[in-house]
Amino acid sequence: MLTSTINVFMAAHHKECDELFVIAEASVANGDWNKGITQWQEFSAELEEHFLREENILFPEFEAQTGSVGGPTQMMRIEHEQMRALVNEINKSTVDKDSDQFLGLCETLMMTMQQHNMKEEQMLYPMIDHSMPDVAALIDKMNQ
Repeated sequence: MLTSTINVFMAAHHKECDELFVIAEASVANGDWNKGITQWQEFSAELEEHFLREENILFPEFEAQTGSVGGPTQMMRIEHEQMRALVNEINKSTVDKDSDQFLGLCETLMMTMQQHNMKEEQMLYPMIDHSMPDVAALIDKMNQ
């Protein structure tokens, strides 16, 4: 019996990222820029790590297994780039400590992440779980 799935593993990382994001956003909203920036940097590093796990390991393995390179993984990569652009804009707002800009962009990023994560958790990750012959090995590879 499979003890974990790609969906469980990656959704747990979505949740970890979301928790860091909420702390960063709340800290800035409360005027604590030092904590906000520290948490923001931790969040953005985790988010990038998540993207890289998908782009460098998960998506290529799925594409090799299914022969599909232009489908859902391509859309996820496009959305990753959109989120990276938002993260870069938010990074700029931390330099100026512009809370209105920071919080407005965070709202946009949160909505984008929620939609993106829902697509992955409800469609893409289950597809990967059903098509990959050794999900446990794939999870191990992403943990290295």
